[in-house]
Amino acid sequence: MPPSAVKSIRDLIFWQYAKLISKSAGFGINARAFQMSTFKKLQSGEMVWSTTIREYLREQEKPGVCIYCGAKTGLTVEHILPRCRGGPDSPDNAVMVCKSCNSRKGGKRLYECFGLEEKDKIPRIAEGKYLKLLYSLHEKNRTLDLPASALASELCPKCDLGPKCPEKAKLSVYCLEGCFLKNPGG
Repeated sequence: MPPSAVKSIRDLIFWQYAKLISKSAGFGINARAFQMSTFKKLQSGEMVWSTTIREYLREQEKPGVCIYCGAKTGLTVEHILPRCRGGPDSPDNAVMVCKSCNSRKGGKRLYECFGLEEKDKIPRIAEGKYLKLLYSLHEKNRTLDLPASALASELCPKCDLGPKCPEKAKLSVYCLEGCFLKNPGG
């Protein structure tokens, strides 16, 4: 669960991104003070997250490799937020993965696929792109500043993660993606 300083969808996205920065800087996910400092800088606007160009450059560091398992054959494009969940068909929502990993993930959203226990093991490239995409989708849906206290009335009824969600009306990464439901006929 996120710290008590995380009070909205925007905050949760920034918290997850601060954890990514911490891992990338070599601090790991347990460097709470560094994460909190980074989170507060993102929250205040003192720091902004990397551009999509940076994500592209990170992807080019390991071309021709599945970002989930490292396989080098049978690669295919995978939509991080599946198209059947309303994910766009754009480079900002796509990564190269092997057919096995693509099949395993299927129509699941990223955190849904990895689960709460494994959410900190999501490859940096996938999660970085995903958080930026979720930010823009929540911005479009006007839910970025939705406070945790409004989850039960605003997001939970729209969420289809059901029993996977550990505590209804408590802020978790599932709140970031659960409201992006399957498209009719998708």
